[in-house]
Formats: sequence, structure tokens, C-alpha cells
Amino acid sequence: MVRFAPCARTDWHSHAVGQTLHIVSGTALVQARGGEIVEVHPGETVYTPAGEEHWHGAAPDRFMSHLALWEGPGDGGTETTWGDKVTDEEYGGPRAKRR
Repeated sequence: MVRFAPCARTDWHSHAVGQTLHIVSGTALVQARGGEIVEVHPGETVYTPAGEEHWHGAAPDRFMSHLALWEGPGDGGTETTWGDKVTDEEYGGPRAKRR
């Protein structure tokens, strides 16, 4: 279980194994590099394939909690490759609601 304060987000990163995020509370924002920012709500699940650079965090006006699950033997930490910080401009970009 990971909890984010409003506006908090990870840096850009990727995983050696796939990652699944299940939103428990609040509004999550998730973006794959080159894709649109997607709003994700409680009860919804997002999958990020192995090697895909992405970030996730809370919407500006909501706390957010998610369960983070990894495929295979990854431990959720040592198999993560961290990149640049997500800029305010990237974080504030246009959002799409899940379909």
C-alpha cells in the first residue's frame, strides 16, 4: 500500500517486471512516457508492462492510496530504474478519463 498527498508523484521510472496499480482511495494520475495523463479512481486497476517508463501520483486536490503489485520475483525496489523528476509542466498536462 502506497499513499500520496495531493500533488505528490513518483519520478519517471520503469520496472524490470510488469507492475499493476489498484487504486484504493482518491484520484490517481498515471502517465506512460509519450502518452496522455490518465485519471484513475477507486476500484480501477492500471497495468504497466515491463520496461515502460511512467509515473504515478495523486491529483492536485486529493489524497490517493494504491496497492502496487509486481509480476514474478521482483521486489518492487531493486528492479526499478529511476529517471528524471516529473516537472510541474508534465504533471499539469491535459488529463483523460479512463474509458
